Amino acid sequence: MFAKMKAAQVHSFGKAESGTSEDEDMAHAQHASPASGSFRAASFVELRNTLPSHVGVISPFVDQLMRFISRFRGVDENDFEIELAVREALVNAIVHGNQQDPRKCVYVRSRCTTDGEVSITVEDEGQGFESDAVPDPTSADNVVRTHGRGICLINTLMDEVDFQLGGSVVYMRKRANGDSEMVRKPQ
Repeated sequence: MFAKMKAAQVHSFGKAESGTSEDEDMAHAQHASPASGSFRAASFVELRNTLPSHVGVISPFVDQLMRFISRFRGVDENDFEIELAVREALVNAIVHGNQQDPRKCVYVRSRCTTDGEVSITVEDEGQGFESDAVPDPTSADNVVRTHGRGICLINTLMDEVDFQLGGSVVYMRKRANGDSEMVRKPQ
């Protein structure tokens, strides 16, 4: 099952100066949130991964991704929020989007800026869904259901969430360390 997991492509953007470390080796690039349309100059590194539609790859992949993210964010209590949101997005993509079809893949793009901002895009090969039509798991009718909380968790844990291409792509963003708490969305 893990043989199908393709190697990550690492992209760093900017000019390298002699004698700089790998983390310092990234220079300016335009960084944008597709949902907000806001642009800011920031140095970043991006990973691109292709995963098979098998739930067994989620934990090893997320563990590896969080090690990558921690290099840019340091130790932060928000790391658990990122980790849980990514796990939920991957489960949704594999189970609901691709319906665990071994012929389909999930594509993950992770971007970390040098100031600690993290953007993650998860794309599946499914038919998508209406994100607004998902029932509220906190309503009295749904509180005892055993599923249906993933999207609510993602929306609560991340600073920005945008479903695109009919729901087959989810874009998530966590602001730099400390910035998330100041602008936390009320739920």
